[in-house]
Amino acid sequence: MALTPDFLGREDLLAKVGDHPYARLTAGGDDVRGYLLDGALAWTSLGPWGPVAASLGDPAPVAALFARLAADGALAAGTWLHLPRLSRAETAAALPADVHDDWDFLWTTAAPAPHPGESAVVALDETDHDGIAAVLDDALPHSTSRPGDPRIRCWYGIREGGRVVAVAGDRSPNGVGFLAGIAVTSTAQGRGHGAALTTALTRRLIAEFGISSLGVMSDNTRALALYRRLGYTESILRTSLRLS
Repeated sequence: MALTPDFLGREDLLAKVGDHPYARLTAGGDDVRGYLLDGALAWTSLGPWGPVAASLGDPAPVAALFARLAADGALAAGTWLHLPRLSRAETAAALPADVHDDWDFLWTTAAPAPHPGESAVVALDETDHDGIAAVLDDALPHSTSRPGDPRIRCWYGIREGGRVVAVAGDRSPNGVGFLAGIAVTSTAQGRGHGAALTTALTRRLIAEFGISSLGVMSDNTRALALYRRLGYTESILRTSLRLS
């Protein structure tokens, strides 16, 4: 027998997870469907980022729950699944996927101290799209946040000699501050631009939402060290899969 939702709606989900920032971030829109099975909790949502399926709880039961939903036809090929950290062998045994990413979701509710480079941070616009793309192509080529992405509320950056050399996007949905596409071109790294950008936007998002969050690939130890130094000490480990 196919699984049916155990609860419906964003409010019911947030009540079950204690208003967890990750659930607040990923569950948007009216069509939030929640599932409970053997201690696993997962939800599907059309959300602001398209169809997603996310979860909290122990990794193995969550993988089993998603496998059941996929077998039932509730999760279509191409859907992104966001699970607690699992190895490639564990995910391969449970779910067919053509992409496997390990990353950390970090958040903070405490504004960092001002950074001396913050005054160089400026809002960017459509005339800067080529410059933003050049920085991302050089320093963060696999970023899914790009100029023209409707999820980005605003791009911010730092210029040197009139050229954009550092960028970050405000991709905040569902009342949760979220930073994306944080990158510094290779020729301008080591000058504090990443710290200045992250500090300025973290302070801005906390003032607006009371929280700032971001995602970073788990093997990017340099970025993780920076973000933790700036106060992003709350975190959960994630594995994201794209169903094949």
